[in-house]
Amino acid sequence: MSFTVTSTDFSDGGVLPDAQVKALGNTSPQLSWSGAPEGTRSFAVSCYDPDAPTGSGFWHWTVANIPADVAELAAGAGAVGGANLPKGAVQGRTDYGEAGFGGAAPPPGHGPHRYIFTIFAVDVERLDVTEDNSGAVFGFNLHFHTLAKASITATYENRG
Repeated sequence: MSFTVTSTDFSDGGVLPDAQVKALGNTSPQLSWSGAPEGTRSFAVSCYDPDAPTGSGFWHWTVANIPADVAELAAGAGAVGGANLPKGAVQGRTDYGEAGFGGAAPPPGHGPHRYIFTIFAVDVERLDVTEDNSGAVFGFNLHFHTLAKASITATYENRG
């Protein structure tokens, strides 16, 4: 069985719904996963836009320390403050500067952007990360502890 992720809010390769757009809903999508490898002790989640005109993309969401017995995050789990996350999970600071999901907001006329939602199967129960850590710090820690990862991608364009 392979490690996979799905969403009831969008399909892989589809368009990101308005609910996941910063100015329209700013709500993290529902995500579920299955097929994690043996030895998985926790999960992490990220949402990254590689097309942002920053030279280094844009981190829209990072979550770590999701217990290994959890296989789904409900829509809205990424609310600022983390109250909707499983116990023990921690959200990192997005490139918007706050800990929690930050929706799509590409510059008007910049073309479609990809939003890559990745679930990481992690070999430790807790990564040493906090709400003050950036996506880069989460990624650095995940680099050393990822057993497998599964991604789903949606696009969004601000035609403004």
